[in-house]
Amino acid sequence: MPDLIDIRGVSHAYRTPAGPLPVLEDLNISVPEATFCAVVGPSGCGKSTLTRLVAGLMKPDRGEVWLHGERVTSPRRTVGMAFQNPVLLEWRTILENVILPLEIVAPRMPRKDRVERAMALLEMVGLRGFEAKRPSQLSGGMRQRASLCRAIVHRPDVLIMDEPFGALDNFTREDLWQTMRDLRAAEPFTCVLITHDLRESVFLGDQVIVLSGRPASTQFILNVGLPADRRIDVLYTPEATDMLHLLRDQIRIAQGREETVAGGAAPRDGQAAPARDRTSPALSPRDGGAR
Repeated sequence: MPDLIDIRGVSHAYRTPAGPLPVLEDLNISVPEATFCAVVGPSGCGKSTLTRLVAGLMKPDRGEVWLHGERVTSPRRTVGMAFQNPVLLEWRTILENVILPLEIVAPRMPRKDRVERAMALLEMVGLRGFEAKRPSQLSGGMRQRASLCRAIVHRPDVLIMDEPFGALDNFTREDLWQTMRDLRAAEPFTCVLITHDLRESVFLGDQVIVLSGRPASTQFILNVGLPADRRIDVLYTPEATDMLHLLRDQIRIAQGREETVAGGAAPRDGQAAPARDRTSPALSPRDGGAR
């Protein structure tokens, strides 16, 4: 499967009164087409910066970002974005909010077709009947569902999600994970998810990339290997538990709370070596996985 996103040797620093603040250093990430890539790492390590670079909202100081074989140098219409705050416009109905990207990227599209497209997505996420409501009339979970519809209404090649479920309660969050699973099955797209929730990364991701502490580089890559139609119960299986333990260990290393060896994280007995080769397998008890 070809890589849709290719990040090559990217380094970036923010300018501050005290001098440059490096956030990314020689970052290399490849995301195959039609896969779901979850990115985790310590707070402030540059995860959100990564999303802006992929979307073309920023240019790296060094290195290159490629999308569909083209170097990213400016904002891309083929990228959809969803954030922790749904950012819906109160003066527009839910339907009109979802339609908004089509007004921008497909201004000649007949309104009838726009409405049909938006209503099909609202139906898919359980919001049919709420299309005439204003954002303030919906719960937080419902607003986030509408935001997801808006992010993919124009059929983007890439969906970037920056902690979209972080402000929701656990039950609503898990419900939206399953909504994302269903959306992806119905509307295949490539996704980059930024999250602090390791369970979320394992449930949604085909691969989980662990970034090191700032300035961030690629510390570890976990290939999840769970079925695409996974249910929440899969998070309670020994295989998923082993993966979560492994990811927690990697986060502790990224935070500087565990020792490392030259070339990456120090593997403990039975653990896979660090994923510098970008092919680390998901562990299971049969493989002698962690804990």
